Amino acid sequence: MKPPIIAFFNNKGGVGKTSLVYHLAWMYFDLGFRVLAADLDPQANLTSAFLNEDRLEEIWEGEERPNTIFRCVKPLLRGIGDIVKPELEELDDGLNLLIGDLQLSGFEDELSSQWPDCLDGKERAFRVISAFWRLLDEAASDCSADIVLVDLGPNLGAINRAALISADYIVVPLSPDLFSLQGLKNLGPTVLRWRKEWEERILKNPAKEELLLPKGIMRPIGYVILQHGVRFDRPVMAFQRWIEKIPSTYRIEVLQENTQDLLDLDNKPENDPNRLALLKHYQSLMPMAQESNKPIFQLKPADGAIGAHVKAVQKVYGDFKELALKIKQRIEESV
Repeated sequence: MKPPIIAFFNNKGGVGKTSLVYHLAWMYFDLGFRVLAADLDPQANLTSAFLNEDRLEEIWEGEERPNTIFRCVKPLLRGIGDIVKPELEELDDGLNLLIGDLQLSGFEDELSSQWPDCLDGKERAFRVISAFWRLLDEAASDCSADIVLVDLGPNLGAINRAALISADYIVVPLSPDLFSLQGLKNLGPTVLRWRKEWEERILKNPAKEELLLPKGIMRPIGYVILQHGVRFDRPVMAFQRWIEKIPSTYRIEVLQENTQDLLDLDNKPENDPNRLALLKHYQSLMPMAQESNKPIFQLKPADGAIGAHVKAVQKVYGDFKELALKIKQRIEESV
């Protein structure tokens, strides 16, 4: 059975998406899962979160350079072949990274131009559009992954379209602000349109026996609210008003549901079944974790986590464990 592919995506940047994927990858690993983290964001922020600068220089500038996500699709871009085998970065036994690459942005135009050619049944077009899914599938098989977490950039371009049709599930990270709310209004209809367009194209695959394609499921399984201010264990009023607007906006724009019979839910956003978690900004713990090159919940006194920080680290562990298990439960319920 193939592992679920979960994409973390929002049209709005700066919400803490990459940090969320990074911490969930480590949490699933801590819980005993074999994890593949895939960096499909041309900014390669997830890769830089996992790897220090010396290792990044070896990968991107060294003589013996492993196949990053861009190097895997480069033959397609040049028109001289198909994808090449990904070379994963083993972060630990059971935790692997499909390495990101700043040059991936150069694949955007090719993905855009090949999208309409799928309607004409051109095999190369399908090979280009399905490249990410086939790489994720091969990489997950190579490392025997139980779960695949995919980090995406904050836009509605061709790279994210190809990445999202590769995904079985979508988790939406949000900040409690007007911009994230507007992002939801862009994201929902766009994902719905992409799903329908891919369903139309997949029927025209000219190499059905030879070329397997993603199903383009893209099922939204919930949202995570990140980086809110807290006072007396409650979100500050400036953010609370946006938190209260998220449930109905998510249902209308992302799930395409009618919310007229759910008015009471808007007054109690914590009861929204689509809300996977509300995670606060961890203030001084985040730079401490970045300096130590580890997730917050692995910080030790030797890393500077002393005094009140010890309880805070334990709280972060509990928060991410609960979120990881909730995502897993949503996936199991959807099967």
